[in-house]
Amino acid sequence: MSDVLDQTDIDALLNAVAEGEIEEDDTSAEIQIFSHHRHDLESVEIRDYDFKRPERISKDQMRALQTLHEGFARNFGASLSGFLRTIVEVRVAHAEQMTYSEFISSLPNPTSFNLVSAEELDGQICLELSPLIIYPVIDRLLGGSNQDLFIPQRAMTLIEIRLIQRILERGMTSLSEAWEGVKPIEFQLGDMESNPQIVQIVPPNEVVVVIGFEIKMTNRAGTMSLCIPFNVIEPLIDDLSSQNWFLSGKLHTDHHWEELIANRLSLAKVNLVGILAESSINMSELRCLEVGDIITTEKGASSPVVLQAEGVPKYLGNIGQFRGNRALKISRPIEPSEQF
Repeated sequence: MSDVLDQTDIDALLNAVAEGEIEEDDTSAEIQIFSHHRHDLESVEIRDYDFKRPERISKDQMRALQTLHEGFARNFGASLSGFLRTIVEVRVAHAEQMTYSEFISSLPNPTSFNLVSAEELDGQICLELSPLIIYPVIDRLLGGSNQDLFIPQRAMTLIEIRLIQRILERGMTSLSEAWEGVKPIEFQLGDMESNPQIVQIVPPNEVVVVIGFEIKMTNRAGTMSLCIPFNVIEPLIDDLSSQNWFLSGKLHTDHHWEELIANRLSLAKVNLVGILAESSINMSELRCLEVGDIITTEKGASSPVVLQAEGVPKYLGNIGQFRGNRALKISRPIEPSEQF
């Protein structure tokens, strides 16, 4: 045991290095790397690693996550614009990895801290919405103009919480649509807290992915943060690689959108107009028209009627009566080559 240094020997060596009596090793000397698999030191890549902020998700997967949530931001912004009847812009500001304690310490208090869950995921994620944009949205919903709006530093009331939940429920729909390219997930809004310090969904040193958003509405702006713990998306981490994610979008998403657009279009209402006949008169004849005058046309009474859908000729039919009402019976569709 003579090779083991005691505390006195260690202190003496440290003092000798500090006083310059012992020279430090040359940093350019060859670094000894012990490995069971690699023997060629030239092919070994050496990178800095911070044990306080471990990176457990690769850069490609982070880029895929950012691209995925850029689609969520566009859909959420469009949904808010229609709901609030004003232009709302939502964009991704940053995407980074950090510990959960760092994320919590960066949030204001009070704020809107919402828990989000899904049956397909093991665990919870959280969505934080800044008061700087919460109260302008509430003011807009209640008919205000957002001019000289005061942002209170207090916990939200039950009415305000209910109004924000209506906004965030639309966000859950957009978030589910964005993740559908990776895996069908139905996100559901959970509890809401004003103080983020009292909510611990994962241990403080657990790695989380934080997607930061910027929300702009007229002359107001605020932030929104989506915190996704690594252990929640770990089963899906391999599907977030660029190749798998884009292939999944090409193979499945297009077919899904085709069905979705077809279903929405089938519910759209169109105006149908049956053109019985058309004629032309000059302005002087139009001024002289009186009640009881007859306008003659060159079209016979037994000629088919042109049925237009939103001004486009689609069918030919015959007029008649059905259950005491005027009716039009379709005889055949109009071919694209026919002119009317």
